[in-house]
Amino acid sequence: MSAWILLRGLTRESRHWADLPRHLRESGLEGEIVTEDLPGSGRHAHARSPLTIAETTDFVRRAILAQGYAPPFRIVALSLGAMVAVDWAQRFPGEIEGMVLINTSLGRHCGAIQRLRPGAWPAIARVLWYWRARARRRAEAAIHGLTCNRIDRRDADLDEWTAIYASAPPSRMNALRQLFAAARYRGPAAAPRCPILAIASRADALVHPACSVHLAAAWSAASIEHPWAGHDLAHDDPAWLARTIAAWVESVSAVTASRSGA
Repeated sequence: MSAWILLRGLTRESRHWADLPRHLRESGLEGEIVTEDLPGSGRHAHARSPLTIAETTDFVRRAILAQGYAPPFRIVALSLGAMVAVDWAQRFPGEIEGMVLINTSLGRHCGAIQRLRPGAWPAIARVLWYWRARARRRAEAAIHGLTCNRIDRRDADLDEWTAIYASAPPSRMNALRQLFAAARYRGPAAAPRCPILAIASRADALVHPACSVHLAAAWSAASIEHPWAGHDLAHDDPAWLARTIAAWVESVSAVTASRSGA
């Protein structure tokens, strides 16, 4: 039974998934839900973030295998984490049997101002300006405003996120190194050899949803848009995301069973 590997994006870590792992379990997905952090974030906050996606993939892959998990894996990944998932599936095709890519972008399929929307630049500058602990709540507020469209729990989110930062602070230099690695990553010309679901948030203020749409079209992958969520879809509507992933898995299984019986 395949484990599900969950990978977050830029400077975010496993605890930022919040309720999504629970929703995934309740959706009926088979297999263990495993959250892993990128180098420079979370349990690996002490590590230097690589300047390439390939090196980041190698780090994450080693960490997963060292915990005793064996492929094939299925991956749910957001933004930068989804670039790692694509690279993993391209370079180690026998290890990945399915991927859900959320609000990601590949340089091969969209331009720079779609990958990082110009309207997001001032907020990113504020995050970097307020990076350190003494102003961390302001940094988290800027991240929240940029990535989340659900604001009913904003104060609680900021409390939680500020506490997460205090317990495992990613460095500003690692944030810049992750940005550099993401900006350089173009992705493979051919689609990885596994089922892929590309999910985009229509109201994403950070990455244009066209990036996911173009990727899905180029790779003949399944795709779906959420109508109102921001970049952090897992925060804004985790129940919808879990249901969507479970329905996709069921459809893939049905197609596989049909082909096997043909």
